[in-house]
Amino acid sequence: MTASASVIQRFRSDLSGPVLRPLDEGYETARRIWNAMVDRRPALIARCRTVSDVVNSVHFSRDHSLPLSVRGGGHNVAGNAVCDDGLMIDLSLMRGIQVSAERRTAVAEAGCTWRDFDRATQPFGLATTGGVIPATGIAGLTLGGGLGWLMRKHGLSCDNLVSVDLVLADGRLVTASSAENTELFWGLRGGGGNFGIATALQYRLHPIDAVFAGMVIHPLEQASKALKFLREFAQSTPDELTLMSVFLTAPDGNKALALIGCFCGRSSDAEKVLAPLRQFGTPAADTFATTPYVDFQALLERGFPPGLQNYWKSNFLHDLNDDLIEVFVKAFRSVPSPTTAIAIEQLGGAVVRVPEDATAFNHRKSLFNALIVSSWPDPVENEKHICWTRQLWAAIQPHSSGNVYVNYLGQEDDEGVDRVRAAYGEPKYERLLALKQEYDPQNTFVMNQNIKP
Repeated sequence: MTASASVIQRFRSDLSGPVLRPLDEGYETARRIWNAMVDRRPALIARCRTVSDVVNSVHFSRDHSLPLSVRGGGHNVAGNAVCDDGLMIDLSLMRGIQVSAERRTAVAEAGCTWRDFDRATQPFGLATTGGVIPATGIAGLTLGGGLGWLMRKHGLSCDNLVSVDLVLADGRLVTASSAENTELFWGLRGGGGNFGIATALQYRLHPIDAVFAGMVIHPLEQASKALKFLREFAQSTPDELTLMSVFLTAPDGNKALALIGCFCGRSSDAEKVLAPLRQFGTPAADTFATTPYVDFQALLERGFPPGLQNYWKSNFLHDLNDDLIEVFVKAFRSVPSPTTAIAIEQLGGAVVRVPEDATAFNHRKSLFNALIVSSWPDPVENEKHICWTRQLWAAIQPHSSGNVYVNYLGQEDDEGVDRVRAAYGEPKYERLLALKQEYDPQNTFVMNQNIKP
């Protein structure tokens, strides 16, 4: 880093939030993110409190040719929130939320997590689609698309986006919506952090209070039959129900398959709709009950704690055929870590009814997505766990559409440029490339699933 101590001091004085250097108190905590495999050390961390702080930080990084990264929730597996030897713009202090119950909208600063957001909207009996782990940041999830428990009824997170306030690479602040900067607004709904730094996002809200939700758990020996049942059951489920199947290791050490569901419709319909799922086979446990939405949102969080080594592979699937089911079951018999899971997410419903060209998010017609979430505590064992994950991922390729959800991609040097293009899809990639050339021709915002101008 070439900036002198006096220049850095002036930068510090321009910001309302702190600027941290490697020897400063709080630096080590600020640079760490959810995935412990990512161990980068920025030269400076700007902990922004205001939009002006973000603007000043963008100017500083450009004036001094510093690599730049942006941290919201810091939950993305690729770890793009943190750069080496550059400036990390940390938005985690920007967590204000304003809810309009009358208009059913909420404006949230980009440092908010979905836990922050849901706690602000739920007192009004309102929510929007927001992932499955409440520690996830709202901005990163939404700009990449935003799968979540409410998506089959209310669409993806990006489908509920009303507007975005964005700091561009030249430091200008713009608003993108269906009424202004419309092409940029199209690109922000699926194009990730390629075009600027989102500082505030406005969402459309829906009446959501309690949900009828939970899981039934089957031993691994019954997983094949249970998944085949789920495949047929999912074909006739209403939009109010979103399903996920998760291979996991139970606290007692036994391997199992959890069939998870969230029903966000009328409570009088919930038990009838879910009865076939709950009555199939002889599950070891059934936790379905009427529960507050915020409580159900936290269901999976304990299974994916911060501080572990994480390596993910993912693909949308053609379908959930018998051969693929056996691939999953066979692989999980030899899973090397009790914290590793395989998730199979159901899409469809409202997701597929949004016109394909309405947003930059691609692959709406996929009905299932497979995600291998490998995690373990000891970095000495990285090679073993990564190898198992790659072998399973290779085995599912004959059943994959070849497409991938951008928020599940790992680092580009591992995934490859073609995988990034596959995430955005053709011909949308070319349209996104034109936006990148217009708004960030120098590729200031490179720490993302990058669209290279």
